[in-house]
Amino acid sequence: MRTIADLTLKKPQIAVDALSDATGLSKQRIKDAMAKGACRWTHKGKQVRLRKAKREVKAGTRLQLFYDDIVLARKAEPAELLTDFGHYSVWFKPHGLLAQGSQWGDHCSLLRVAEVQTGKPCFLVHRLDADAAGLMLIAHDSKAAGALSECFSGRALRKVYHARVCGQLEAQALTIDTPVDNKEAISHVTTLATGASGPEANTVVEVIIETGRKHQIRQHLAALGHPIVGDRLYGTADKLPLQLVAVELEFICPLTRKKRLLRLPPELNDVLPAV
Repeated sequence: MRTIADLTLKKPQIAVDALSDATGLSKQRIKDAMAKGACRWTHKGKQVRLRKAKREVKAGTRLQLFYDDIVLARKAEPAELLTDFGHYSVWFKPHGLLAQGSQWGDHCSLLRVAEVQTGKPCFLVHRLDADAAGLMLIAHDSKAAGALSECFSGRALRKVYHARVCGQLEAQALTIDTPVDNKEAISHVTTLATGASGPEANTVVEVIIETGRKHQIRQHLAALGHPIVGDRLYGTADKLPLQLVAVELEFICPLTRKKRLLRLPPELNDVLPAV
């Protein structure tokens, strides 16, 4: 069931009461949806998530509810805090976990998981496909968020990925510079290991990207005729999740000017061949 409510209060009301009256949904369902980030309100001139069901809301306030019982029933995959640098932290995002939520909720997003686990404000610095896994940075104040975001947009950061692709990719190293969405996109691909020949053949590659276009690695590898295993968009769906993992980030910390070399622990990398 999907329900959308958009109302402006004519009198002061408790948020959960107003939304229940407007939608006919039970207060318990509304409370659950609010806790999972599916409700927004106008606060200090901005539309932000409202999680407190018992909040008394002033007349003239706009409330929005985006209720989808399928989305709300989903459970977050377990993320792992790897390192906390204070102003920002390093996380392992598993396959299937969103980087950030949508209007329908944020309980299955790394941003919300990090906020709950750390009790700190959390700001998104960069993105990683929901289907992919690997390293992500989460900032804990606006200054760190802005500075780290500039590292990504300004190419002052080295990003390394591992991917398992279909077929045998014999080339040891190659550069792909085919534009993505009519924008410059550069990926450097190196073969790490090849599997057995035949229909089930696959290859593990390392990919270093100079640009960060949406689905850049997925599109570049598919264009080679070697889509990533499990890529339902550019290849073929598989029982395995998308075999793409962000394994390394290297940059000069814009806050301390110290070099950071962050590597994903091998046991969290499900793309590499089993030893």
